[in-house]
Amino acid sequence: MASKLDEFNERVCACTRCPRLAKYVASFRARDGYWARPVPGFGDPSARLLVLGLAPGAHGANRTGRPFTGDGAGAFLYRALHAIGYATASESLGVDDGLVLKGAYISNAVRCVPPENKPTGAEVVACTPWLEEELALLTDLRVIVALGKIAHDTLLRYAKACGYVKRMADHKFAHGAVHTVPGLPVLVDTYHSSRYNVNVGTLTWPMFRDVFEKAAGLTTGRSPRRTE
Repeated sequence: MASKLDEFNERVCACTRCPRLAKYVASFRARDGYWARPVPGFGDPSARLLVLGLAPGAHGANRTGRPFTGDGAGAFLYRALHAIGYATASESLGVDDGLVLKGAYISNAVRCVPPENKPTGAEVVACTPWLEEELALLTDLRVIVALGKIAHDTLLRYAKACGYVKRMADHKFAHGAVHTVPGLPVLVDTYHSSRYNVNVGTLTWPMFRDVFEKAAGLTTGRSPRRTE
């Protein structure tokens, strides 16, 4: 019997709410082996930690059907999750690779790959109801790690619309920052793990690992186990 989260993800995969994104996603369907649909979240339904990214990569998640899988953006992420004990492997190769997340869930603010990796503001807003429903289904969440400013702002915009916060400016994005936002799990910020950020040194492995150690500690109130 399908769970409510499974049923939710099936509806996500059928979404055509944004005409520009739906057209762009459809343009990949002629390519052999491409998922080329909205990408659902992945992980443990009982997760205490949610990792929220921006959107699927054209030749990563849009190809494989799993968030942060198939391109460089996932290299640091799964390595960090494995190091802290949330993932059974340090690499995510594809949906059939046997990797399992324990206590963690990964999703995106926008579920469809956007042209040039840049969703419009209207597209982010249009996708936010999916995030709102997802948060309601992940009932054990304690911490959200926002990968980048857009993910951070999406969460705060939702909180503001719900009346939980009055001013987004009171919770400014900063790498490593921890925000207590009424109505949300604890929010922890990190620079996005994009290949560009890693290559130019904006984000280093110790910086990223430290954020996830901090987040893991916040889910339990104690220091996490580190494997590397």
